[in-house]
Amino acid sequence: MAKSPLHRILAKRLYDFIVSILPNVFFVLKEEPLTLADSEPEPDISVVRGAEADFLTAHPSTAELVVEIAVSSPTLDRQNVLLYAEAGVKEYWIVLGRERKIEVYRKPEGGRYLETALFEANDTLQCSTVPEIRIRLGELFP
Repeated sequence: MAKSPLHRILAKRLYDFIVSILPNVFFVLKEEPLTLADSEPEPDISVVRGAEADFLTAHPSTAELVVEIAVSSPTLDRQNVLLYAEAGVKEYWIVLGRERKIEVYRKPEGGRYLETALFEANDTLQCSTVPEIRIRLGELFP
């Protein structure tokens, strides 16, 4: 699917921010595969525990945080909620570019997320599994 300028801008801002603050026990992927039970999605951003050298022969099979930028496809990205929960992705964000909001899914258990929240442009969002990732949404959205 073609990406809009807004998608590109949001993905770059968030990726650059995460890379700049991420502790050495994690690494960040941009549009790279995760090998899940029945598929290999390529989320916009994934934060994975470990080092790149740990994945020389296989893609990561889960992540601490997965982010999808949804400018034109929030329905598609919402369909991935169960997929990521089943894979044990600890936190999943859907960045709603046009609405200037982020849907957050946390605490995967039994193939679903137990906690969901919606953050708006004036809120500060902190990742529950990588607390160094703390962003004021007003600074993310153009």
